[in-house]
Amino acid sequence: MADLGRELIHGSSVAFSTCRGWEGMLIIGRSGSGKSELALELLSLGARLIADDQTELFRRGTGIAMRAPGRLRGMIELRGMGVLRAAQVDEVDLVLVVDMDEEETERLPHPHHFARLGITVPRLRRCTSRVFAAGLKHYIMERHRSQEHVLGTRQS
Repeated sequence: MADLGRELIHGSSVAFSTCRGWEGMLIIGRSGSGKSELALELLSLGARLIADDQTELFRRGTGIAMRAPGRLRGMIELRGMGVLRAAQVDEVDLVLVVDMDEEETERLPHPHHFARLGITVPRLRRCTSRVFAAGLKHYIMERHRSQEHVLGTRQS
């Protein structure tokens, strides 16, 4: 589904409550890549669910916002356990995309981007660190504090 400023994308999404309100993360990747597992791990760290499996993206102002398609609200699937209910938020701004199909191999990676609906947002590749989810939460919570230390800036 893609039309004037809307797109349904295969991905899970969560949000954290920050000093600027709820800010969202979209987790993309092929089936079985661990999107729902990462989303559940982020929920255990205080995130709220937006959507699992499919997320609707739409333009809002100069950015992209996300919401769950109606039939999927408040539910997340964990392979081997089934469908679980989760606390949710309805619509939030997209501030970060996590790509589970690509593994980051650089210690200090160059910035990557995700472009949809004519708008670009930061994109991170999957990291094999056992604290990846905690790092993602920290990125979302601290991204406004200092533009000089935002992930993706690199000193030459």
